[in-house]
Amino acid sequence: MIEGLKAGLALIGVVAVSLLTIAMLITFERPPIDSTQIGYDGVGMVDHVNPRLEEEVQARNEPPFSLGAVPPGGRPAGEAYENVQVLADLSEDQFNHLMVGITNWVSPEEGCAYCHNLENLASDELYTKVVSRRMIQMTMTINSEYSDHVGQTGVNCYTCHRGNNVPEYLWVEEDGPKAMAGVSASRQDQNVPTRIAGYSTMPYTALETLLTEPGANIRVATQSALPFVREAGAAPPPDIKDTEVTYSLMMNMSQGLGVNCTYCHNSRNWSSWEQSTPMRVTAWHGIQMAQDINANYLIPLQPVLPENRLGPAGDAPKANCETCHQGLALPMNGAPMLEDHPELGESYK
Repeated sequence: MIEGLKAGLALIGVVAVSLLTIAMLITFERPPIDSTQIGYDGVGMVDHVNPRLEEEVQARNEPPFSLGAVPPGGRPAGEAYENVQVLADLSEDQFNHLMVGITNWVSPEEGCAYCHNLENLASDELYTKVVSRRMIQMTMTINSEYSDHVGQTGVNCYTCHRGNNVPEYLWVEEDGPKAMAGVSASRQDQNVPTRIAGYSTMPYTALETLLTEPGANIRVATQSALPFVREAGAAPPPDIKDTEVTYSLMMNMSQGLGVNCTYCHNSRNWSSWEQSTPMRVTAWHGIQMAQDINANYLIPLQPVLPENRLGPAGDAPKANCETCHQGLALPMNGAPMLEDHPELGESYK
């Protein structure tokens, strides 16, 4: 019996060594995460890049084919064509040049017919034309009013669409379970594995809570460890749930840009602006931009969109950081999006 036990233990040892060897071989075939120290020793300021995802990220961030710019001149588009409500001051050549660009960026397979009735180009009967007009206005607003975020690089339709009718990385309200089966208590909008919250236990409502209205309170770090005593009529202080919603948004941003927290924050003092990197200011302007375009451009399109373009809760698709960035801190590695179409950098107002 003892001999049999010894033989069994020996067999277990052999199997364990074999499994460990296999695991090591698998590990060696998968390159480790690349880490670069970006701050002082001991403060955890490290930037990470996953080489296993890099090829895929770079592939979807190839800039569009450049057609070059068209010099101004000639009669205005508003005189050449009917029902030109935006960009009417462009020359006819500039206007047609932009239409060719939008076709390549948004509907390369369907062509002009995706937005236009080819028998009557002036008609607004297709909802896609109404949406496209509003998206052109949104693009011009981003480039003219949010240069603190997009810089001189700017954005055009391809920044989000990448050749797709609908950008791949839009978001809608999660139609997740509100309570666990057999339990009357609410889930508090968390403990559901959703991509929006990075498959964490954090609330999956962070985007609808913090990116749909300008001025939403995202910075919730308290300066006191003691209970907050407020005067009658004052707003209640942020609580743990508010903090979890903010953490969820930060995780979503990190995922969208392909960076970790220390890309913007100093880990020795997360809340300190003075100790943060310059990118935190850029990100702050990006949050203001996302709130603006969702509240004033994307959400109001809900009545225009057909049912198949709406989310499970009936809401219009909206933008977050990943919509443009798609895994890179600089979308398409900073390729200039306004070089061929500087008219998109002007305000339409």
